[in-house]
Amino acid sequence: MKLDLTGKTALVTGATGQLGRVIARTLATCGANLALHYINNEMKAKELQDEIEAMGRQAVIVQGDMTKQDTVFQMRGAIQNTLGNVDIVVANAVIQYEWTSVLEQAPEDYLSQFESCVMQSVYLAKAFIPQMQEMRSGRFIGINTECAMQNFAHQSAYTAGKRGMDGVYRVLAKEVGEYQITVNQVAPGWTISERDRTSEPGHDEAYTRSVPLRRRGEDQEIANVVAFLASDLSSFITGAYIPVSGGNVMPAI
Repeated sequence: MKLDLTGKTALVTGATGQLGRVIARTLATCGANLALHYINNEMKAKELQDEIEAMGRQAVIVQGDMTKQDTVFQMRGAIQNTLGNVDIVVANAVIQYEWTSVLEQAPEDYLSQFESCVMQSVYLAKAFIPQMQEMRSGRFIGINTECAMQNFAHQSAYTAGKRGMDGVYRVLAKEVGEYQITVNQVAPGWTISERDRTSEPGHDEAYTRSVPLRRRGEDQEIANVVAFLASDLSSFITGAYIPVSGGNVMPAI
């Protein structure tokens, strides 16, 4: 048994980000061709494209604001013209902002998180799910967060956006299941990324102690779960919120 994505096309939004790059490389390693979304860093997107093509895969870069429906549909057209229909969608892009208390958080931060987490997912579904329905197969994967379950101080906008995203995914899973399309979420904890490996990694002893495995997760460990959900090995899993946090989050039944 292996994670074989040969002949599949995957779209990764936010592919130039710390986690996005690792997800894209992992899917390519499993055999998938890649559509690599970026919003600003074209140079990094082209570098990733070259890296994936060097693996023997096809890759195309697409630019756009994922909070705009027209942009998402334009991206779909560009991907179809080069790689054909998308079999796997990974919604990874997210808007960054300063975390602070509810009383101090700018109202526009709540709106940006809603657009980034909820509306991105809605627009991606509207653009790519109909193709999957025609094919009667597909994988729709969102990157959520352990924060959606923890409700820590200073995370209200982020938590609200991700909890809204969770609702969209759970409902969508029920709506499209009859087409053999799975809809799942991967929820990382505080993850060690490429940035941490090239500089002094952030460290919080209290956080590490709170994790049953007593360490922070690696970005590759997150990407491995995404690849599993993208593969046929996960064909009977849908509507799931899967924490990849070393046991720091354990959803109740």
